[in-house]
Amino acid sequence: MTSTTPSRLSRRAALGTALAGALLLTSALPATAATPAATARSSSNSHPTGSHPHPLPPLDTDALRAAISDLNHPQVTGAQVRVDGTAGRWQGTAGVADIKTGRPIGPNDKFRIGSITKVFVATVVLQLSAEHRVDLNAPIQRYLPGLLPDRFPPITITQLLNHTSGLPDESGPDIPDTSTPEKVLQHRYDQWTPERIVATVTRAKKMKFTPGSKQEYRGINYVLAAMLIEKVTGHSYGKEIATRILRPLHLNNTSVPGNDPKIHGPHVHGYLAMTDGTLKDATDFNQTVAWGEGEMISTTRDLDRFISALFTPGKLLPPATLNQMFTLPAKHVHMLDGSPARYSTGLQTVTINGITVWGKTGERYGYYSAMVSTKDQQRRAIYSFNPTHRDATQTQLALRIANALTTPPAPTHS
Repeated sequence: MTSTTPSRLSRRAALGTALAGALLLTSALPATAATPAATARSSSNSHPTGSHPHPLPPLDTDALRAAISDLNHPQVTGAQVRVDGTAGRWQGTAGVADIKTGRPIGPNDKFRIGSITKVFVATVVLQLSAEHRVDLNAPIQRYLPGLLPDRFPPITITQLLNHTSGLPDESGPDIPDTSTPEKVLQHRYDQWTPERIVATVTRAKKMKFTPGSKQEYRGINYVLAAMLIEKVTGHSYGKEIATRILRPLHLNNTSVPGNDPKIHGPHVHGYLAMTDGTLKDATDFNQTVAWGEGEMISTTRDLDRFISALFTPGKLLPPATLNQMFTLPAKHVHMLDGSPARYSTGLQTVTINGITVWGKTGERYGYYSAMVSTKDQQRRAIYSFNPTHRDATQTQLALRIANALTTPPAPTHS
């Protein structure tokens, strides 16, 4: 089995959107399991934060254990799940953290969280908004003058955070060729700056669509959001995340690595299958290519603590500001494929087996993870697994976890 990897940054973003599914992408779910995101739109507006229309079903721990025990569909080297909340708790692992030593995955092992980074960035931007230091309705061009071409129309901060910016696809000769897993690893130590990343989209002559008219998940939106944080505060976005979120919540195993390619301390290794099927360790990887939108490192315990605090009004965000995280764009705004918008200001939503969850998925080479919760925190779930192929097969395991989290246990017969 060969790995299919995108050859350009824009294709990487497109693949990430397709794979963000599983637990959060409705089009990837069986018709019997998921309802359109429009359902989540109506439920998010009819039930205030902290409420839920009915109790959740008991947690099916046998199904969760079975979901992560199959390490061959897709091929993964390890998996871990942490479930918390008032409707049940469970924690389990499968596989190993290191295939060379055979060490099992520990409860505090670190892993790359990919695009879950965006939730941290969005939280800081919304905090700055609550402090009246950022106007979410103002164009990013006001805060970062000269960065985007004059031919681009005004793009508001909200349009960046909810992926309705319409920014063009990446292009240019400096984008590394990642068409094979071997070429991916050839570029693992490449150094990127945010300005260089932005330059890959400013070469285009026109926008993909009018800002605010459609929705398309794009990492570049959060590169600009992180640059906004740095311009307004005078500090690196990583320092602001640490000061405002990590230290107050004691998220001691969460970090923004910058140009450090290593994961320090106990961690789960990520692997990439080469074209001949052999596995190469892809753990060491300079994540500046995902600056501001996908570079962070964390653990299941830290992410559970983060989303619990985030969904508690007044803990990280005032209630009115937090409500924006549970508000989707206007109903006329659809994804490019015509499906309902599913990204809010910093989060993503779906209704699975009648249960609406909010959160975010993330992926880097060798890592795939998710952080989700019901609004009332009856059920919070963090998972991470280590796929050896970065392609659509990753959704198989994520779908098993999603259904295990939302389906009542089978009745027992005495």
